[in-house]
Amino acid sequence: MLQQANGQGEAQTTLLFARFARWTERQVGRSSTFLLAIAAVLLWGVSGPIFGFSDTWQLVINTATTIVTFLMVFVIQNTQTRDTQAIQLKLDELIRVSATARNSLINLEEMSEDEVERMRAAVAALALSDATAKRSSGKSSPVAAE
Repeated sequence: MLQQANGQGEAQTTLLFARFARWTERQVGRSSTFLLAIAAVLLWGVSGPIFGFSDTWQLVINTATTIVTFLMVFVIQNTQTRDTQAIQLKLDELIRVSATARNSLINLEEMSEDEVERMRAAVAALALSDATAKRSSGKSSPVAAE
């Protein structure tokens, strides 16, 4: 019972963070947010003479930017991971429904680096042989045109 409640709490926390990350992503990506950041830096710079360009004055901007950067790393990573997973799912679906595609490419991102390199070499070899076959049959190929 406790484990089930803990699982629900974790799911709720994950959902809240995902919503927060998406909201933050949209807000931070706006041009008005960028202008606000520039205004804050300009305000800080203009306030330098007022505070005598003191160590505390410098510490304010250093601390603020460090905290914002630290927190944004997590938001950006969440956003990038979500986008990558969505793209992978879409590509996997295209591979799955294509009659000529090799299903061995599904979940390629889960393979080791050696397996990925072997697959890359195999696909490159297939592309080269396809281009050669098309050239010898007289058909134009996008690969041959490059």
